[in-house]
Amino acid sequence: MIAATLSAAVSDVRRRLAAGGIAEAAREARLLIGGLLDLDGTAFITDGSRVLTEEEASRIDDAICRRLAHEPVYRILGKRPFFGLTLTLSPETLEPRPDTEILVERLIPPAQGIVARNGTCRVLDLGTGTGAICLALIDAVSGVTGVGADISAGALETARRNADLNGMSERFKTVESDWFSAIDGQFDIITSNPPYIVSSVVDTLAEEVRRYDPRLALDGGPDGLDAYRHIAAGAGAFLKKAGFLAFEIGYDQKEAVIDILRKEGYGLNDEARDLGGNDRALIFQAEA
Repeated sequence: MIAATLSAAVSDVRRRLAAGGIAEAAREARLLIGGLLDLDGTAFITDGSRVLTEEEASRIDDAICRRLAHEPVYRILGKRPFFGLTLTLSPETLEPRPDTEILVERLIPPAQGIVARNGTCRVLDLGTGTGAICLALIDAVSGVTGVGADISAGALETARRNADLNGMSERFKTVESDWFSAIDGQFDIITSNPPYIVSSVVDTLAEEVRRYDPRLALDGGPDGLDAYRHIAAGAGAFLKKAGFLAFEIGYDQKEAVIDILRKEGYGLNDEARDLGGNDRALIFQAEA
């Protein structure tokens, strides 16, 4: 069982995580304890002498065991921050990561421009998972409405819950669909963070990813590009004239994805790298 006061608990958790090989033990200790006890950053300074209850100590101890078994921190907490929102997670959803926020950032100006011209902007998020991309755009740009599509009913349940928790239920709907199979209507923006890991590589990923992110959201086929081909081939029937088609990509997939989209009549409009300097987001428009 962990130590009795908040400060002692932080030290104890940090020590145990570090001994278990967790690289960012100090940061994760605060994330775990703060998330479990609903504490903000200042509490660790102002309330360090607070004595933890037996129930709080037990929850922290259980969380340490789960983290030492390589379950990610935010999976343990059941939620994580994303672009100013708090999103719940489930076994059926990929954990949204900061790299995906790059795609959201690049989509805000086009969405704002569409709203300025038309009053509204309709977004389709394919493989929506937690709803992260679409909900972040809805939150960032007044006038955006969205549809989150996913083949997983469990993922869609999570996305609807996140829309409700963040006050967006009226502007976000879901549809169970294998890419475009159940989609109706047209959209100003079609976006996706699709599965893009090469099938043979999935089983070599870090345990935190391999064991806890759904394989369906990771496995992009023999060359990692299956989803891009499906979306590029089908988007024309659902994308409005001058609309935008936007993707997150793997670090080494830029040229291959550009080639796939070019063959379907789309030209590159914008691109962005992530904080690590890797190619991460591509935005296309139909060529004239």
